[in-house]
Amino acid sequence: MNFLPIFLDLRGKSCLVVGGGETAARKSAMLANAGATVHVAHEGELASAFADIKEQDRIVHKRAAFGAALLDGMELVIGAAEDDVIDQQVFEAARARQLPVNVVDKPALCSFVLPAILDRSPMIVAIGTGGASPVLARLLRARLETLIPASYGRLAYLAESFREQVKAKFSHGPMRRIFWEKVLQGPVAELVFSGKEDDAAKLLQRTLDTEKDEAPQGEVYLVGAGPGNPDLLTFRALRLMQQADVVVHDNLVSDPILEMCRRDAERIYVGKKRANHAVPQEDINMMLVRLAKEGKRVLRLKGGDPFIFGRGGEEIETLVDHGVAFQVVPGITAAAGVASYAGIPLTHRDYAQSVTFVTGHLKDDTPNLDWDAMAKPNQTIVIYMGLQGLPVLSQELVRHGLSPQTPAAIVQQGTTPHQRVVIGTLGTLPELATEAQLKPPTLIIVGKVVSLHHKLKWFVSEDDRLAQS
Repeated sequence: MNFLPIFLDLRGKSCLVVGGGETAARKSAMLANAGATVHVAHEGELASAFADIKEQDRIVHKRAAFGAALLDGMELVIGAAEDDVIDQQVFEAARARQLPVNVVDKPALCSFVLPAILDRSPMIVAIGTGGASPVLARLLRARLETLIPASYGRLAYLAESFREQVKAKFSHGPMRRIFWEKVLQGPVAELVFSGKEDDAAKLLQRTLDTEKDEAPQGEVYLVGAGPGNPDLLTFRALRLMQQADVVVHDNLVSDPILEMCRRDAERIYVGKKRANHAVPQEDINMMLVRLAKEGKRVLRLKGGDPFIFGRGGEEIETLVDHGVAFQVVPGITAAAGVASYAGIPLTHRDYAQSVTFVTGHLKDDTPNLDWDAMAKPNQTIVIYMGLQGLPVLSQELVRHGLSPQTPAAIVQQGTTPHQRVVIGTLGTLPELATEAQLKPPTLIIVGKVVSLHHKLKWFVSEDDRLAQS
């Protein structure tokens, strides 16, 4: 995050805009709309656009060339003179007084950037690119315009009018949050959206009167986070990630996905790496029980899918035994996601009519697999957690009937910007993986379908771009 987004209260404060053209008019209108008194420093006549500013009583035209004295009493400065010399003077003078300053279209002369704004007062949505592409920010704002109707502002005002009542009603902070989540996503909100604000207020009052001030009931959400790319999350997963009180997450859950969880939720890392379990599985199971019985909504966030080598079955068995409510949200398993991003179809009429998922090490950390069942023709084998045992895996598959020339691939950090794909055969892949210095998380794919990678690969990672440049 290159910039910290904040909202300034400029009501009744004085701000300076240097310049008198169309750009200066737009910036002045924005500041005046936020309640500021805008001092416009410009020697000549102001552009006609200034006449269109609704809050004319908040515009003060100072017919003067820019000088440092104009900064006296100002809270914020915008340079819109569109003159390199003046812009530089504005920036240096403002910074000397430690005033926030923005010089239009000159990121190097800005201590803050102005976002594209979606105004649903009192709710404000600001979109910024750190000055990298204001046009992109405006395009995203236009998209949000269609997703966030103007009535959200009225809904916010309604919630504000009931805020003290709700605070007095519920002694438990989590219960207040759960109450508001239900109200703001239910019939009350729908009435506001349809223009029936009086009916919405009555329904909100009835709902508040009938609610009981009780400790909330705990629940566990067992959620698959997918193979690493946040774009591959399900809608349901994202919704539960936003409402959980506690996030219990694994090593394979990527940072961008964690950032999409509720900001103030407690986070507990219970990640596992080969021969290094941060928290034993049995302790994780009982932790989920304990947190839920404390009345918390617990997000158990797992990489991939919780029921495919994710020990999700073990965890919900414990929840059932202790009478804890839970729900399961499937995720895109690594096999499907990583293979797709590597351009390797897991099945293909000409190459593979079945696919087998196996884990590279079992409960006792040994690769004692059903080699005969795996070493069949016209079948794709997907091996999870197999990097460490890759030499043994390749050797045993060859010993049980597969040709050393069988195409094989290993993919590191699949679906993410740092994806790396190494293509070889059963005979060469262990050495290639060592030369590439691959590290977990990786996925191994064995079968004729791997030969389609060069023809079908479509995803170019950031690392690939750097290597090609």
